[in-house]
Amino acid sequence: MRNLIVMRHAKSDWSAGVNTDFERPLNARGERDVMTMAAWLAERAPVPEIIVSSPAERTRQTALRVCSVLDLAPENIQWVNDVYEASYATLLSVIGRLPNAVRVAMLVGHNPGVEALVRFLTRGAAPVSAGGKAFPTAAVAHFQTTSEWHALDHGCADLAAWATPKSISSV
Repeated sequence: MRNLIVMRHAKSDWSAGVNTDFERPLNARGERDVMTMAAWLAERAPVPEIIVSSPAERTRQTALRVCSVLDLAPENIQWVNDVYEASYATLLSVIGRLPNAVRVAMLVGHNPGVEALVRFLTRGAAPVSAGGKAFPTAAVAHFQTTSEWHALDHGCADLAAWATPKSISSV
Protein backbone atom coordinates (compact mmCIF):
# COMPACT_ATOMS: atom_id res chain seq x y z
CA MET A 1 0.00 0.00 0.00
CA ARG A 2 1.23 3.46 -0.91
CA ASN A 3 0.04 6.75 0.56
CA LEU A 4 0.04 9.99 -1.40
CA ILE A 5 -0.71 13.26 0.35
CA VAL A 6 -1.52 16.16 -1.96
CA MET A 7 -1.51 19.69 -0.57
CA ARG A 8 -2.14 23.00 -2.22
CA HIS A 9 0.05 25.83 -0.93
CA ALA A 10 -1.49 28.07 1.71
CA LYS A 11 -2.90 31.54 0.98
CA SER A 12 -0.35 33.87 -0.56
CA ASP A 13 0.23 37.60 -0.23
CA TRP A 14 -0.74 39.41 -3.42
CA SER A 15 0.36 42.73 -1.90
CA ALA A 16 3.87 41.59 -0.97
CA GLY A 17 5.52 43.88 -3.51
CA VAL A 18 7.49 41.10 -5.22
CA ASN A 19 8.39 41.16 -8.88
CA THR A 20 7.01 37.79 -9.96
CA ASP A 21 4.31 35.28 -9.10
CA PHE A 22 7.08 32.80 -8.26
CA GLU A 23 8.33 35.06 -5.43
CA ARG A 24 4.95 35.59 -3.75
CA PRO A 25 5.10 34.58 -0.02
CA LEU A 26 2.37 33.40 2.33
CA ASN A 27 0.15 36.01 3.95
CA ALA A 28 -0.88 35.98 7.63
CA ARG A 29 -3.90 33.75 6.97
CA GLY A 30 -1.72 31.39 4.97
CA GLU A 31 0.73 31.16 7.86
CA ARG A 32 -2.10 30.20 10.24
CA ASP A 33 -3.74 27.81 7.78
CA VAL A 34 -0.58 25.86 7.00
CA MET A 35 0.03 25.28 10.70
CA THR A 36 -3.59 24.14 11.14
CA MET A 37 -3.27 21.71 8.25
CA ALA A 38 0.13 20.45 9.37
CA ALA A 39 -1.31 19.67 12.82
CA TRP A 40 -4.22 17.87 11.12
CA LEU A 41 -1.73 15.85 9.06
CA ALA A 42 0.22 14.93 12.20
CA GLU A 43 -2.96 13.49 13.73
CA ARG A 44 -4.63 11.92 10.67
CA ALA A 45 -2.08 10.86 8.08
CA PRO A 46 1.12 8.88 7.92
CA VAL A 47 4.29 10.95 8.02
CA PRO A 48 5.72 11.35 4.52
CA GLU A 49 9.13 9.90 3.79
CA ILE A 50 9.57 12.46 1.05
CA ILE A 51 7.92 15.75 0.13
CA VAL A 52 8.01 16.88 -3.49
CA SER A 53 7.34 20.60 -3.77
CA SER A 54 7.32 23.43 -6.22
CA PRO A 55 10.21 25.78 -5.45
CA ALA A 56 7.94 28.87 -5.63
CA GLU A 57 8.15 30.88 -2.41
CA ARG A 58 4.61 30.16 -1.17
CA THR A 59 5.01 26.40 -1.70
CA ARG A 60 8.49 26.46 -0.14
CA GLN A 61 7.09 28.14 2.96
CA THR A 62 4.17 25.68 3.06
CA ALA A 63 6.40 22.60 2.74
CA LEU A 64 8.93 23.86 5.31
CA ARG A 65 6.23 24.58 7.88
CA VAL A 66 4.73 21.12 7.36
CA CYS A 67 8.19 19.65 7.95
CA SER A 68 8.59 21.61 11.18
CA VAL A 69 5.27 20.33 12.59
CA LEU A 70 5.86 16.74 11.44
CA ASP A 71 9.43 16.83 12.77
CA LEU A 72 10.87 16.08 9.34
CA ALA A 73 14.25 17.37 8.27
CA PRO A 74 14.10 19.87 5.39
CA GLU A 75 16.38 17.45 3.52
CA ASN A 76 13.25 15.30 3.04
CA ILE A 77 11.97 17.91 0.57
CA GLN A 78 12.74 17.68 -3.13
CA TRP A 79 12.33 21.06 -4.84
CA VAL A 80 11.12 20.21 -8.34
CA ASN A 81 10.76 23.02 -10.88
CA ASP A 82 8.28 20.96 -12.93
CA VAL A 83 5.70 21.22 -10.11
CA TYR A 84 5.35 25.00 -10.58
CA GLU A 85 2.33 25.72 -12.82
CA ALA A 86 2.12 22.01 -13.67
CA SER A 87 -0.77 20.18 -15.25
CA TYR A 88 -2.02 17.02 -13.57
CA ALA A 89 -0.22 14.99 -16.25
CA THR A 90 3.08 16.66 -15.34
CA LEU A 91 2.39 16.07 -11.64
CA LEU A 92 1.73 12.38 -12.39
CA SER A 93 5.05 12.25 -14.22
CA VAL A 94 6.87 13.83 -11.25
CA ILE A 95 5.23 11.40 -8.81
CA GLY A 96 6.01 8.55 -11.18
CA ARG A 97 9.73 9.18 -10.71
CA LEU A 98 9.56 8.42 -6.98
CA PRO A 99 11.43 5.29 -5.91
CA ASN A 100 9.19 2.26 -5.41
CA ALA A 101 10.65 1.83 -1.92
CA VAL A 102 8.89 5.06 -0.83
CA ARG A 103 5.56 4.17 0.78
CA VAL A 104 4.41 7.63 1.88
CA ALA A 105 4.95 10.70 -0.29
CA MET A 106 3.60 14.22 -0.22
CA LEU A 107 3.19 16.68 -3.07
CA VAL A 108 2.90 20.44 -2.40
CA GLY A 109 1.81 22.36 -5.46
CA HIS A 110 -0.50 24.83 -7.15
CA ASN A 111 -3.93 24.96 -8.71
CA PRO A 112 -5.26 24.15 -11.18
CA GLY A 113 -2.84 21.20 -11.41
CA VAL A 114 -3.27 19.79 -7.89
CA GLU A 115 -7.06 19.98 -8.09
CA ALA A 116 -7.02 18.24 -11.46
CA LEU A 117 -4.73 15.55 -10.00
CA VAL A 118 -7.13 14.98 -7.10
CA ARG A 119 -10.06 14.70 -9.52
CA PHE A 120 -8.07 12.32 -11.75
CA LEU A 121 -7.11 10.01 -8.90
CA THR A 122 -10.70 9.91 -7.59
CA ARG A 123 -12.42 9.68 -11.02
CA GLY A 124 -13.84 13.15 -10.45
CA ALA A 125 -15.36 12.30 -7.07
CA ALA A 126 -13.31 14.82 -5.10
CA PRO A 127 -15.20 16.55 -2.27
CA VAL A 128 -16.12 20.21 -2.55
CA SER A 129 -15.44 22.67 0.27
CA ALA A 130 -18.13 24.73 1.95
CA GLY A 131 -17.02 27.64 -0.24
CA GLY A 132 -17.72 25.62 -3.37
CA LYS A 133 -14.09 25.08 -4.33
CA ALA A 134 -12.77 21.58 -4.83
CA PHE A 135 -9.26 22.38 -3.64
CA PRO A 136 -8.90 25.78 -1.91
CA THR A 137 -5.60 27.03 -0.54
CA ALA A 138 -4.00 24.75 2.08
CA ALA A 139 -6.42 21.90 1.24
CA VAL A 140 -5.09 18.38 1.79
CA ALA A 141 -6.10 15.08 0.22
CA HIS A 142 -4.70 11.78 1.50
CA PHE A 143 -4.87 8.86 -0.94
CA GLN A 144 -4.12 5.19 -0.57
CA THR A 145 -3.32 3.00 -3.55
CA THR A 146 -1.89 -0.38 -4.38
CA SER A 147 -0.43 1.03 -7.59
CA GLU A 148 3.26 1.74 -7.95
CA TRP A 149 4.15 5.41 -8.34
CA HIS A 150 4.87 5.11 -12.05
CA ALA A 151 1.55 3.31 -12.62
CA LEU A 152 -0.89 5.77 -11.05
CA ASP A 153 -3.94 5.90 -13.29
CA HIS A 154 -7.42 7.37 -13.47
CA GLY A 155 -9.36 6.36 -10.36
CA CYS A 156 -6.60 4.12 -8.98
CA ALA A 157 -6.57 5.64 -5.50
CA ASP A 158 -8.95 5.69 -2.57
CA LEU A 159 -9.47 9.01 -0.85
CA ALA A 160 -8.64 8.21 2.78
CA ALA A 161 -9.05 11.75 4.10
CA TRP A 162 -9.67 15.27 2.85
CA ALA A 163 -9.67 18.57 4.71
CA THR A 164 -9.45 22.32 4.33
CA PRO A 165 -8.62 24.92 6.98
CA LYS A 166 -12.32 25.93 7.08
CA SER A 167 -13.55 22.35 7.43
CA ILE A 168 -11.24 21.83 10.42
CA SER A 169 -12.07 25.13 12.09
CA SER A 170 -15.81 24.41 11.77
CA VAL A 171 -15.52 21.11 13.65
